[in-house]
Amino acid sequence: MHRVAWLLSLAILCFSGTTLAGETVRFAPLPMENRETVVKQFRPMTDFLQKRLGITIEYVYADSYADILQKFRAGKIDLAYLGPLPYVELHSRYPQAEPLVHFREASGETAYTCSLVAFADSTPSLAKLADKNVALTQPLSTCGYLSANGLLRRYGSNLERNNYRYLGKHDAVALAVVQGQYDIGGLKTAIGKKYEHLGLSILAETAPLPSFALVANKVTLRPGLQSLIRKALIDITPSKNREMLAGWGDNIRYGAAPANDGDYDVIRELLGDVEIPDHGNF
Repeated sequence: MHRVAWLLSLAILCFSGTTLAGETVRFAPLPMENRETVVKQFRPMTDFLQKRLGITIEYVYADSYADILQKFRAGKIDLAYLGPLPYVELHSRYPQAEPLVHFREASGETAYTCSLVAFADSTPSLAKLADKNVALTQPLSTCGYLSANGLLRRYGSNLERNNYRYLGKHDAVALAVVQGQYDIGGLKTAIGKKYEHLGLSILAETAPLPSFALVANKVTLRPGLQSLIRKALIDITPSKNREMLAGWGDNIRYGAAPANDGDYDVIRELLGDVEIPDHGNF
């Protein structure tokens, strides 16, 4: 069975137009963490793809999603690791962006949630919340303005009735709330739960949203290589590759599933005609 799979992969390589040996793929990882953390999270995966496909993967670092999206549209990025809102924003202006795989969460699902959090000893009521200080991640972070504002609207409020500021990283939001610098914060639920032992409390949670994805640039990355990358990642399963995946980053170690543009309709519905501000209001 393994020999058949190997022969099939070889055939794909032979008929993809050119061999992959020496081909360079420019990859933009998550912009929410420092470079040392990024390398630790993603290097095992990119090393695997390099060895499996005979390609070279170069990292393209960015400090924000906006920077990644600009470089992607300019043809300077071939692959990017993107959350659902950045992908939707990218695809709306650059339809050549193609989601290859969703990375599964620890639950095995290809979905995650965002939450509003507060410090357990000073938890405010969300009902008609006003004049509170709110910590957010980035404008294009799905768990930032989009989700936080949507959750507040459930309780008869919104971010514009409060004071909000973008802090960049999810961990920065969690720590700022724990330290009492902000009344509430918006972040990924799984990250918020990592800080429950410090007193962080989850107040409200979104419906499931499509998990992070590996997105290809169809202009700069050949279709044959896109297919090989998708197949290589989908073929790795936690049940059969547990030891190898244990060295991968927390966000990508639970396997992958095929992705397509239709998976993001829930984000488009949530976004609607909402204009997401580039800056905080205090």
